[in-house]
Amino acid sequence: MTSGFPPVPHGTAAAAGLDPAGRTALVTGAGSGIGRACASALAEAGALVHVVDMDAAAAKSVAAAIGGRAHVVDLARAEAVGELPTDIDILVNNAGLQHVAPLTEFPPDRFALMQRVMVQAPFLLIRRTLPYMCARGWGRVVNISSVHGLRASAFKAGYVTAKHGLEGLSKVTAVEGAPHGVTSNCVNPGYVRTPLVERQIEAQAAAHGIDAGQVVSEVLLGRSAVKRLIEPEEVAATVLWLCGPHTGYVTGASIPLDGGWTAA
Repeated sequence: MTSGFPPVPHGTAAAAGLDPAGRTALVTGAGSGIGRACASALAEAGALVHVVDMDAAAAKSVAAAIGGRAHVVDLARAEAVGELPTDIDILVNNAGLQHVAPLTEFPPDRFALMQRVMVQAPFLLIRRTLPYMCARGWGRVVNISSVHGLRASAFKAGYVTAKHGLEGLSKVTAVEGAPHGVTSNCVNPGYVRTPLVERQIEAQAAAHGIDAGQVVSEVLLGRSAVKRLIEPEEVAATVLWLCGPHTGYVTGASIPLDGGWTAA
């Protein structure tokens, strides 16, 4: 007995069952880390990618490498979102930042900044691009959340609050987009080998007086069954899968890539 599906040819995009050629994607925070990996994977699969980052050199470098278009934008400024294109088929909300401090010492301005970048900007981008997706009868919104969108950790009030807010926004988008062929999902990685996490490792090592290796194994991965950092390309592979032809029924979901953290 056969599955009824045609044979899948070899190759990264083809093996995943993808055909995003002719699609247009926009990835925020695409100058490095997860965003860069997502932009590269989508471009390799045939999409035209708008590379959005506040770091001009990084945005232009990634865009040049993948044949995309660079947009130097500070997403903390609500009006800056209006500078970005609306004709987008695939939106990847990835931009983010971290600050670690006890709740009673957490700077209110830093807390507010994190909500603007990680909740308000995705809301404005979805609001801006959803009409185009709905009109075309197809769209994919992928929100790079975190295990911290599902679980809390001490000293991360800003980040945990923002990621939980992003989870709610993603679900509302899924409900409203479903009649029009638009899906919305969260991808929830644990600690990924990115510049943001590398800075956390350095800060934790200094704070605890231990080496970087101990920070990774004892602090970051203490609750993870898989004792290694996730690579950005692993997150990007899940994003790419969500943009494929066999995931139209996957919406409103949160997909843990947490090494078993939330299973315990």
